[in-house]
Amino acid sequence: MSDLTTVTKKLLLYFPKCETEKPIVYHLVKDYDLLVNIFRAKVTPEEDGYLVLDVTGNAADIERAIAWVTTFNVRVDEANKGVSRTEDSCTSCGNCLTHCPTDALAVHDRRTMQVVFDSGLCIECLSCIPVCPFGALRATF
Repeated sequence: MSDLTTVTKKLLLYFPKCETEKPIVYHLVKDYDLLVNIFRAKVTPEEDGYLVLDVTGNAADIERAIAWVTTFNVRVDEANKGVSRTEDSCTSCGNCLTHCPTDALAVHDRRTMQVVFDSGLCIECLSCIPVCPFGALRATF
């Protein structure tokens, strides 16, 4: 892996239940020379599942790996985030702030005390969702 062409992509992998027992992450590391950082996973043989991860490596290797993963009926989503926020439902109560380990949910202006969501900082840990009393935050997978 060359340092000059190294990139990181956040991926959401959606697994049908028939594909959950394959060693996909192992092959991403071994066969495609990728570094994998798993943020959240729910992959069981009994139901459909998902995997939220960053992959770091050569851009061509990442594209080859994504093409390989899709051969198992695994849907790869590079665009969507695993958490979304409905602005109209958020009252800026701040209940979510202490549950966000990356400050993706934060108050930048103490005068307004408005909670803002930076999806670029979000690692989809989902800790904010159960503590939001207004349902403004939800998982998208």
